[in-house]
Amino acid sequence: MIKNYLKIALRNFWRHKFFTFINVIGLSIGISSALVIYLIVHFDFTFDQSVRDSERIYRVVSNYTYAGEPAYNRGVCGPLPEAVRTQVSGIDVAAPFFALYQPNVFVPGNSGVPVKFKLQDNVVLADERYFELFNYTWRAGKAKTAFNGPNQVVLTTDQAEKYFPKLSYNQMMGRVITYDTVNTVVTGIIEPVKGNTDFKSQAFISYSTATNNKALQDELRPKHWGGTTPASQLFIKLSPQATVAQITGQLNEILKKHNPPAPSNKGNTRSFALQPLSDVHFNELYGTFYGGRTANKTTLYGLLAIATFLLLLGCINFVNLTTAQAAQRAKEIGIRKTMGSSRLQLIIQFLSETFFITLIAVVISVLIAPVILNLFKDFIPEGITLDLLNQPNLIVFLLALTFIVSLLSGFYPAVLLSGYKPVLVLKNQASSNSSKTRNAWLRKSLTVTQFVIAQFFIMATVLVSKQIYYALHKDLGLKKDAILVINSPWKNRTESRNQVFLNKIIALPQVQLVSLGKDAPSSDNGNSTEATFRDGKKEIKMELNEKYGDENYIKVYHIKLLAGRNLLPGDTSKAFLINETYAHAIGFKNPADAVGKYIDNFNGDVKMQIIGVVADFHAESLHAPIKPIAILTELNHYNNGTFHIALKPQSAGGDDWKKAIVAMETSWKEIYPEDDFEYHFFDENIARFYDAEQHTSTLLTWATGLSVFISCLGLLGLAIYNTNQRTKEIGVRKVLGATVSQIVALLSTELILLILLAFALVTPLAWYAMNKWMQSFADRTSISWWIFVLSGGGMLLTALITSSFQTIKAAMANPTRSLRSE
Repeated sequence: MIKNYLKIALRNFWRHKFFTFINVIGLSIGISSALVIYLIVHFDFTFDQSVRDSERIYRVVSNYTYAGEPAYNRGVCGPLPEAVRTQVSGIDVAAPFFALYQPNVFVPGNSGVPVKFKLQDNVVLADERYFELFNYTWRAGKAKTAFNGPNQVVLTTDQAEKYFPKLSYNQMMGRVITYDTVNTVVTGIIEPVKGNTDFKSQAFISYSTATNNKALQDELRPKHWGGTTPASQLFIKLSPQATVAQITGQLNEILKKHNPPAPSNKGNTRSFALQPLSDVHFNELYGTFYGGRTANKTTLYGLLAIATFLLLLGCINFVNLTTAQAAQRAKEIGIRKTMGSSRLQLIIQFLSETFFITLIAVVISVLIAPVILNLFKDFIPEGITLDLLNQPNLIVFLLALTFIVSLLSGFYPAVLLSGYKPVLVLKNQASSNSSKTRNAWLRKSLTVTQFVIAQFFIMATVLVSKQIYYALHKDLGLKKDAILVINSPWKNRTESRNQVFLNKIIALPQVQLVSLGKDAPSSDNGNSTEATFRDGKKEIKMELNEKYGDENYIKVYHIKLLAGRNLLPGDTSKAFLINETYAHAIGFKNPADAVGKYIDNFNGDVKMQIIGVVADFHAESLHAPIKPIAILTELNHYNNGTFHIALKPQSAGGDDWKKAIVAMETSWKEIYPEDDFEYHFFDENIARFYDAEQHTSTLLTWATGLSVFISCLGLLGLAIYNTNQRTKEIGVRKVLGATVSQIVALLSTELILLILLAFALVTPLAWYAMNKWMQSFADRTSISWWIFVLSGGGMLLTALITSSFQTIKAAMANPTRSLRSE
C-alpha cells in the first residue's frame, strides 16, 4: 500500500511540477527560518539548566533610587557575604566571588624568564562554597582541600593547558602562577561548566588570599557597608522551606542595622533583592558577570513570531494551491471510491503526499540552514551550530515540525478531496454544489492573511529603518565626525606618560585639537553622583551625571557654551560646567543666572561652583532623555586617561588620517611598549548605541523579503490556475470585442480588492505595534502616513507585476484555440 501511495504521489508531483515547486520552495523557506530561529531561541533558553537545584539558587543584587531615579547593581557591598553566613537563616549555601579586572598573568618559563599572558579575563576570588553551589568535574585536586589557605588557585582544563601545555594535570599541581603581584599555587584542575552558561570563570583564586593582600583588601572593602561594586557578587541557595520574601527581609534588616539611612540621604533608598538564576541571562538591568551578553526575551519571542508567520505563509500556499486543483483530481477520487477505497484511505493518501513534500522541504532546509547561520554570524550568539549527530533535540524538533507542517498543510485539502461523491464527479459535477463557493472563500481568506503578514513586515521594516536613520543623523548637540578616541592603558597609566603622548599627538600636522579626560560625551560608560542645590528657600537634590575633560573637551566636540566661561586647569575639584537641563532643574530659566551658584554634597561632601552652562547634548542613545550633566576637570589617573583627538579635514588624496594613526601607533609603542594600540572613531560609538535596532532591521528586511516572495509565489500559482479555468471565458470576451487591457483589468480586480482588504485590516494593527515599539525611545521620529501608503502601494504593485505575467499572456492568447472545442 505504501508503495502504491508513493507511486501516485510521484506521478501527481510530476504532472503538476510548477505547483509542486512552489509548495516545496514556500515550505523550505518557512522551515529553514524556523530551524535557524529554533537554534537561537533554544540556545538562549537553555542557559545554566545543568545546575543542580537551580530553582533554589538566587543572586543577591542591589537596588537604589536617587531622587526618584532607579539604579541597579548586580554586586553587593564587601561585608555582606560574611554577614549572610553568620546572621541569615534559611540558606543552605552562600557563595561569594569577586571578579578581578584583567590581571596580567606570569608563568615560570623554561629559561627562567616568566612567560607573560596579558590582560586575562574571567579570573575570580572564590572558595569551596562556590563549588558546592555549582557542579564542576575535578580532574586534579578536590574542592574540600583546594581552598584550605590563601594564595591557592584552581584552573579550568583549557586555561591550565594554555599555561602548561606540556604537562599532565597531576604535574600542574603545585606550580606557581602570578596574577599581577599575587603569587598563587595550583591546587586543582576542573572541567568548565558543560552546556550553555554564563559561568565562564577560568581561574579561581582562594577568597582568603585577600586577607593578607592590601591591594585586594582595597578592592573587596570587607568592612565598608556604604559602597557597591558589580565585581563583588553573592549567590545563595535557599533551603527547601525558605521563601524569597523571608530571605529578602533578613538581608535588608542587616543593611538597615549596619548602614542606617542618613538624614542627608532623605529621598534616596537602597535595598537588596534576590534575582533567580534563571533570570540572570535575560535581565539587562543587572547584566551577567563579566560584561557578558544578555538575551532579550522580547526579541526571542519576536523571532518565534517571525518563524511562525513564515511557516504559516508556506502552509497557506500549500492549502490554496491544493484546493484550487481539487477539481483536477475529482475523477481520480471518484474512480478510487468506486473501486472500494474508503475515505480514511484517501485522507491517508493525501496526507502522505503532503508529508513527502514536507520531508523534501525539511531536507532542503537542513542543507541551507548553515548558509543562513553564516549570513547572520555578526549578530547570532557565538556557540550556535547545526550538528544533527550531536544534537538529538534538533532531530526531535525536525520530526515534530515535519508532522505539524504536514498536518497544517494537508489536513483540510485531504478532507476536502476525500469528500467528493463518486456519482457527481463521474458526471463532471464535482463543483456543482456550494462547496466550490466555500473553497473560493477559503482561498480568498488565506490569500488576505498572506497579504496581511507581508504588509505588516513591510510597514515594520520601513519604520524601524526610519527611526535608525533619524537616530544616526539627528543633531545630538555635539560634533560626531573626525574625532578619534584613544584610551591609555589602565595598569600602566601615569600622568607623565599621558603628557608625553599628548605632546606627540599635538605635534602631528593632521591633528587640530586634543583633549585629555575620561569618556566621550556620548558613551556606554558613565559616572553619576548625587548633588544638592540650596537657594535659602528650597533644597533640590538629584542625580548628576559626570563627564571629565580639560579646557579643550567642549571645543573638540563643539559643545556650545551658553553662559559663563570654559574650564581652566585651576578649576580642579572647585568648579564645573553644567548643562541646560540641570540649570532648568534647579530653577533657572535663563542659563546665565545659574553661573556663580554653588552645588553642595557633590561626590559626597564637595562644594562646587557653576562657572558655565553648556547647551544640552545627548549623552546616551535616543532611548534615554537628556539628563542633568556636569563637566569637570580632575587630575587622578582614573578620570584622566582618555585622549579625544579632533582631526583636520582630509586632503584630496584621502590618506591624512591614516598617516596620523600610524604616527600615533609609533609614539604609543615608544611610551607603552607592553600594551596594544587601540582606537575608535567617536561616530562609531554613536552607531553602536543602535546595534540592537540595526539587527532588528536586518531581520525584518529578510523576513519581509521572504514573506513577499512566498506570497508572490502562491499568487503566481493561483493566477495560473484561475486563467486556465477561465480560458474559454476569455476567448468568448475577446470574440465579443473585449480589449487586452479590459481582460487584464477583469482578471486583476479580485486581486486588487483582496490586497485593499488586507491593507485595511493590517494598518491599525501595524500602527499599534509600531507605536508600542517606539515608546522605548525618548526622542523618536513620527509614524508618518506615507509609511502605510508606501507599504500598501508597494505590495499592490508587486502583486500586480507578479500576476501580470500570466494575466497578460492569457489576455493576448488567440481565442480560436480556446473556442475550437465548442
